[in-house]
Amino acid sequence: MAGSGASDDEIVFEMAQLIRVYKSGRVERDFGSDPVPASTDAATGVASKDLTISPNVAVRLYLPPAAKETGADGVVTSKKLPILVYFHGGGFCLHTAFNFIFHGYLASLAARARAIVVSVEYRLAPEHPLPAAYDDSWHALRWVASHAAAGSGSGGGEEPCWLADHGDFSRLCVGGESAGANISHHVAMRAGAGEEPPLPHGARIAGAVLVHPYFLGPGTVPSEETDPGMAQSVVTMWRAVYPGTTGVQDDPWINPLAAGAPSLRGLACGRVLVCLAEKDVVRDRGRSYAEGIRASGWDGEVEVLEVAGQGHCFHLADFACADAVAQDDAIARFVNL
Repeated sequence: MAGSGASDDEIVFEMAQLIRVYKSGRVERDFGSDPVPASTDAATGVASKDLTISPNVAVRLYLPPAAKETGADGVVTSKKLPILVYFHGGGFCLHTAFNFIFHGYLASLAARARAIVVSVEYRLAPEHPLPAAYDDSWHALRWVASHAAAGSGSGGGEEPCWLADHGDFSRLCVGGESAGANISHHVAMRAGAGEEPPLPHGARIAGAVLVHPYFLGPGTVPSEETDPGMAQSVVTMWRAVYPGTTGVQDDPWINPLAAGAPSLRGLACGRVLVCLAEKDVVRDRGRSYAEGIRASGWDGEVEVLEVAGQGHCFHLADFACADAVAQDDAIARFVNL
């Protein structure tokens, strides 16, 4: 029994000051798990509110002041804004979508992009191994799309006010950073796979924004050589969050360029923006992903933005810095097309 207890206390995955996963299944998270309440942001005027859309999934909606316009006659009218369904990062095992980092960042992004942002709270691994996060994220996208037929103030879905009154479903985008970028790819593929019911009311994904996407693959690429320890850590993390994986070489969930992966021609959107950071260990995997889309014969437009001198998810540390603003400006232009 003593030997078994010692074995159960073995750490099978750890990222210092972030998370420890034990062989027993116990998980200790040191950062990012504490939510802050929805509110109206004093700096931007962006309002937010939370909704539980299923036993497993919740969302936080962000509505910028641009949703309402006051005319010269003093009459306030509603404006239709792009919708960005946003999946947070954290290696599928870290963070609540409602923590202070994502809350502050997405309020800022909603204001800058003049868009409704729907931030998705999906279940985390390893307590809920993949593909739970993919399924939850797909459910959230379908929930958003369920409002596409709702008229102003009427109920085509469960949340008629902000999405129905102010959402322009012809500019419905998905996006996220790191693991959230990985999720964005897979929901866009799922929407075009033909194996699922189509999105409600004929809704379509106009574009996908992949910021510093968490993709892996065979061999070692130059960006991984800049930090071998971190490169190995993200491989170990993948095995911890998806115990059923076949490995980073041939598992399409983490390597969309794997030989057995569905063709990237199946991306069910017309545009893709891939944001990269020069000092990010997964930079070259993201670059190869963009090149793979172009080579696939996909009938759409792919844009790549690379920020010099920055690392993985640098924008979350200071979303007001010049490089983060430039990246967010590119996202804003993209979702407003």
